[in-house]
Amino acid sequence: MPSPTDTSQPRLAPGCRWGGTEQDRVILYPEGALKLKGPGRLILERCDGQRTFAELLSELQGEFASTDPDKIRSDISTFLEQLNNKRIVDY
Repeated sequence: MPSPTDTSQPRLAPGCRWGGTEQDRVILYPEGALKLKGPGRLILERCDGQRTFAELLSELQGEFASTDPDKIRSDISTFLEQLNNKRIVDY
C-alpha cells in the first residue's frame, strides 16, 4: 500500500472504533484489538478524517520539537502504512 500524502486525511477504517478506558485506550477491529500507548496513541487520536497528514505532522513535530522532523515524518508514515495494510486506518 502507498504511504499517505500530505493531503491524505487519515481516519479509522470502517468496522474499527475506539474502546477501553481513557487510561488504556484500544482500537477495536474485526480481527482483534490494538492497545495504544505513547506516540501511537497520539497519532491515532489525530486520525479523525478531518486533519490532513501534513496537519498531523505539524502538530506532532511541534509536540516533539527536539526530534528530527524528517524522522517524525518517516516514522508516522510507516506507522500509518502498517495500519493501512491491516485495514485499521484509511487515508
